[in-house]
Amino acid sequence: MQQTKAIIFDLGGVLLDIDFKLSEKAFAKLGVTNFSDFFNQFHSNDLFRRLETGMDDQLFYDDLRAATGLSLTNVQIKDAWNALLLDFRPESVAVLPQLREKYDLYLLSNTNEIHLQEFQRRYEAWRPGQVFDDLFDAAYYSHRIGHRKPNSSAFEYVLEKHGLNATETIFIDDSINNIEAAQQLGLQTVHLKAGMKVEELGLMQDV
Repeated sequence: MQQTKAIIFDLGGVLLDIDFKLSEKAFAKLGVTNFSDFFNQFHSNDLFRRLETGMDDQLFYDDLRAATGLSLTNVQIKDAWNALLLDFRPESVAVLPQLREKYDLYLLSNTNEIHLQEFQRRYEAWRPGQVFDDLFDAAYYSHRIGHRKPNSSAFEYVLEKHGLNATETIFIDDSINNIEAAQQLGLQTVHLKAGMKVEELGLMQDV
């Protein structure tokens, strides 16, 4: 591994456990039997891509009702959509302050305001008085910056914002599509496959 000065973390599947099947099941109970056609770990249709790049929440609710033909309430949609969010990984989160003593840490997550509010609420319930974003030098969410992975613009946004050298930066993500896109820009990468944990990557070792 080359000299490393910064690490960019993904969130879901890296620091926060997620299960797309739970949202699929929750939507199925509401009558949306083809939710996987709209969104899953490897694919999202235009509606969800727009949600992850800044689409207004109310417009999302309205457009999802129109797409499904169902008279669902905002709360029903929100709860089903949030069902995929599970718990933070305590050991992975715990290692971040140690890593921050050695590297600049950044977060780059494909997400949306509905999920953001929910996982930040859960973090603060788990660690009262603490703010999730404070674990990083800066946290970037696709819906707020208008760029989502694997588009090169998402990575370039963070690199340029902080003057980072791609070859001196590690990107950690559970999606191979995002990993391959980062590699094209020259970033060091770690594909965090199922069963792998951030705290087991040996990042505290001298590089």
